[in-house]
Amino acid sequence: MFQVLKQLFAPTNKDLRKRIGFTLAALMIFIIGTSIRVPGTADITGNLGFLELMDAMGGGSLKRFSIFALGVMPYITASIIMQLLQLDIVPYFSELSKEGPVGRQKINQITRYMGIIFAFIEGFAFSFAFLGKDVSALEHLYVATILTAGTAFTLWLGDQITKKGIGNGMSLIIMAGIIETLPQMFIAAFEGLVVNSAIAKAIGIGLFVLFIVVYFLIVIGVIWVQEADRKIPIQYANKSTSAYGNAQSFMPMKINAAGVVPVIFASSFLAIPATIAQFTKDQGFIDFCNQYLSYTTPVGFLIYVCLIFFFGYFYTFIQIKPEELSKDLQQGGGYIPGIRPGKDTENYISKVISRLTVVGSIFLIIIAGLPIAFTALINLSNKISLPSNVTIGGTGLLIVVGVALETYKQLEGSLVTRSYKKSYRRK
Repeated sequence: MFQVLKQLFAPTNKDLRKRIGFTLAALMIFIIGTSIRVPGTADITGNLGFLELMDAMGGGSLKRFSIFALGVMPYITASIIMQLLQLDIVPYFSELSKEGPVGRQKINQITRYMGIIFAFIEGFAFSFAFLGKDVSALEHLYVATILTAGTAFTLWLGDQITKKGIGNGMSLIIMAGIIETLPQMFIAAFEGLVVNSAIAKAIGIGLFVLFIVVYFLIVIGVIWVQEADRKIPIQYANKSTSAYGNAQSFMPMKINAAGVVPVIFASSFLAIPATIAQFTKDQGFIDFCNQYLSYTTPVGFLIYVCLIFFFGYFYTFIQIKPEELSKDLQQGGGYIPGIRPGKDTENYISKVISRLTVVGSIFLIIIAGLPIAFTALINLSNKISLPSNVTIGGTGLLIVVGVALETYKQLEGSLVTRSYKKSYRRK
């Protein structure tokens, strides 16, 4: 890491430092935008339920009902639908997915338009849910338009970061929103465990220190699992291992190839009924959502776990297609030792991916379930009362660590490529 920092501040990498500066400036604009409240509205009081995830990704912008209250969640919802439509449900989209970069660009464009439409619908829903039915239709349209414009600007800002900055713009915006809430969370934890608790100060301080230690241990565990992979040995028919100093080729398969996407998809899927309940104000439907679709209840948590497993398999096999890997390996003259090329190789890769996905999904469930277990244990004591934003681990931490690792790898890869080009020119 220190070597990367040393290369980054070299005089020849001035343009790279400008890209990093542009990224930080764009994220600062997003953070400022989360504090600008929609005119004529007030802070949202009470528990947001499943919408807490959206609020966390937006840096608390939903609670403040800011112009960025919707954030990039409408785009994520559109992405989920587009991923489903590409599974031969709509032939047009499945054909686009096979057309390479041009098809992906078209799919991304359609996804953005769909995200803007969803933003307008969600803007109306939130306007009715949180401002009430006493507000005129024109005012609801006004609020929905502002929220839609905020989402459109956020998507544009993410695209600018991707093009002119470092890393994936959408992911970095989500990470910035989550990081913004971390100082408030630690302050709230200190107040709940030490200042406002009925237990002894020394015990409260000890619990707060334990809270910080466990938090960083979870960060280390997330990094370890995110970087862990299974190496499948590869042999090439036209190459001998002795010619390369007995170097063995491998096909790396990540334990958690889907990243945090299954948790986001599962949370977004469960948030849909809660959003509709907020919009309709039907008390029966609200009670049903709170009893059976809230992950703080046994039934809701079981549904949450099943959805994480489903989306874990779903997204992994969309990203890694065993049939294509088998064909590419065979066309390149490679094979897995002891496995016949063709269908046997495809089945072997599918089996490996399936087993790794089980481990990766269990890891995601543990990380996503830690805040729920932590809150349940704290609630057993009547002497300690912590706000809902105080959690250990969870989706937010997984997103921050995953995005940080990917951004660092991109930065490191860019520096390695530049160093390679310089040494090649000298020769």
